[in-house]
Amino acid sequence: MSPPRCWSTLTSSTSNKPLTLIELSDLVGGTVEGDGRTLITGAAPIESAQPGDVSFVANPKYSQYIETTAASALVLDLETACTHKPVIRHKNPYLTFAKILDRLYADPILVEPGISKQAIVEPGAHIGARCSIGPLCHIRASARIGDNCTLVSSVYVGDNCEIKDHSLIHPGVRVLHGTRIGCRAIIHAGTVLGSDGFGFAPSPEGMKKIKQIGWVEVGDDVEIGANVTIDRGALGPTVIGNRTKIDNLVQIAHNVQIGDDCLIVSQVGISGSTKLGNRVVLAGQVGLVGHIEIGDDVKVGAQSGIPKSVPAGKTMFGYPARDIMETMRIEAALTRLPELLKRVKRLEGELKKSSGK
Repeated sequence: MSPPRCWSTLTSSTSNKPLTLIELSDLVGGTVEGDGRTLITGAAPIESAQPGDVSFVANPKYSQYIETTAASALVLDLETACTHKPVIRHKNPYLTFAKILDRLYADPILVEPGISKQAIVEPGAHIGARCSIGPLCHIRASARIGDNCTLVSSVYVGDNCEIKDHSLIHPGVRVLHGTRIGCRAIIHAGTVLGSDGFGFAPSPEGMKKIKQIGWVEVGDDVEIGANVTIDRGALGPTVIGNRTKIDNLVQIAHNVQIGDDCLIVSQVGISGSTKLGNRVVLAGQVGLVGHIEIGDDVKVGAQSGIPKSVPAGKTMFGYPARDIMETMRIEAALTRLPELLKRVKRLEGELKKSSGK
């Protein structure tokens, strides 16, 4: 995976001072091959990098650019060959490059410190020390904001909500009543936490709405992408575990429980009361029915449909999803289906002839 191209065009106002390759290597625990005095001023994708940039290869398909890149230096694993330019060697080049980016580029200032005069903070709301509350934010009277939190702009924090220390809430996020957000959370623009779950009961007059009186709990070090919706529980909580990362455009229904260290990729839909264990990975557009359990360390391939519970450690793929090896065998058999149909027709013809004799 290549980093965004915009990294190569960041202005100097967002970048720290240039560093030598040996300084960067010391910071990330790598080993330098070649000229450690090479000066690094930025970072860029390997195929578009320019002199002064550092880039990396973590996926073998990008190795084709090693000989032609204009980057001043590369971050590579311990085996990939490169003899014509300086290299930082590390067994995990992707993670190493991420740490280098942290050092090369300072975090942008998204909002000025303090409470904007254009924000509404109702009497009784608790705002911790060193917080930044941007324009058009609205914080209800019974809400609590921890220390060192940033609410960029147009953020709504409802009754009895809590956002703990060092959390960053981007523009347009809605934190609805009773929602609890842990420390160091990052919530991206347009996300809604605590909207009503989809609950209705048939009645002679039509569908009767079932009041959703639960809440949402988000653990520590969670990151939630843009335009995600996480519904409040019908009676108890909808839970997002510690260190779980959720991509953009994900729907999580009422009473879902997601464990620690999970990865939920874009356009996943999780139906009500489903439980995910720890370290579960759901690739893009996976759909899960309600009231099932997904065990620890399960991985589900893109666009798969999960109709029933899955034991721990399984890798699933397909629609409906099966163990990935079974799905691959089925797919291989399907490619032979036209040939098999021809053989069946030929055998039927031969059988008719034999019967006629």
